[in-house]
Amino acid sequence: MGLISSSWSFKKFFAIVFVVFAISGEFVAGYYRPSPWRYAHATFYGDETGSETMGGACGYGNLFNSGYGLDTAALSTTLFKDGYACGQCFQIMCVQSKHCYYGNPSTVVTATNLCPPNWYQDSNNGGWCNPPRSHFDMAKPAFMKLANWRAGIIPVSYRRVPCKRSGGMRFQFQGNSYWLLIFVMNVGGAGDIKSMAVKGSRTNWISMSHNWGASYQAFSSLYGQSLSFRITSYTSGETVYAWNVAPSNWNAGMTYKSYTNFR
Repeated sequence: MGLISSSWSFKKFFAIVFVVFAISGEFVAGYYRPSPWRYAHATFYGDETGSETMGGACGYGNLFNSGYGLDTAALSTTLFKDGYACGQCFQIMCVQSKHCYYGNPSTVVTATNLCPPNWYQDSNNGGWCNPPRSHFDMAKPAFMKLANWRAGIIPVSYRRVPCKRSGGMRFQFQGNSYWLLIFVMNVGGAGDIKSMAVKGSRTNWISMSHNWGASYQAFSSLYGQSLSFRITSYTSGETVYAWNVAPSNWNAGMTYKSYTNFR
């Protein structure tokens, strides 16, 4: 009888948990799910080479080396969320414009930069990224998948979608002997990070503070220790562990790959 009671309790608990996650429409049973469609506008910056999109406020550097390529966008302040939106993936569809290509195509971009406000221009006439507007300033090659670039600006529908990444997260090391700065790239699932902690082979877990963009820092002397990381998603709250990412002889300027990622 006790086994039957426990079994029914577990089923009820699982059902409740499943319903709670399903209602959100974004994180269900360990997998990030698309959000509802919303309305915004999109412009582009740079040229067809995408050279002006390299670097950016998220700190990803060369976007080809970091795995993002030219399917990227700079987000308005409202969407950028002080850098916590770095790495998020958005499906963007051209709508209600004569400049949209036939069939209203869509494309998926990764947030890699900030489109800053321009308070010298009206929000509806040049100040496209002024709060509270939701706006995407896309790499020109990405924009050209949706519409004729001569349009300049187009209305779009957009939604958050899962970031489909190959392999595990990548950790780029910067800093010095008493300051460790980590840029996290190739993040799957919701694509974003809320918090991080680092553990040396001779230390307990050390909380890392958000520096800027997709970077986190710890003011500790960790040289000569192999390093592991604990990463929590900003959107889903899910936490994963990347064990022994860097060997004990790690160096600043190097990028280390893990086998861990969000889904």
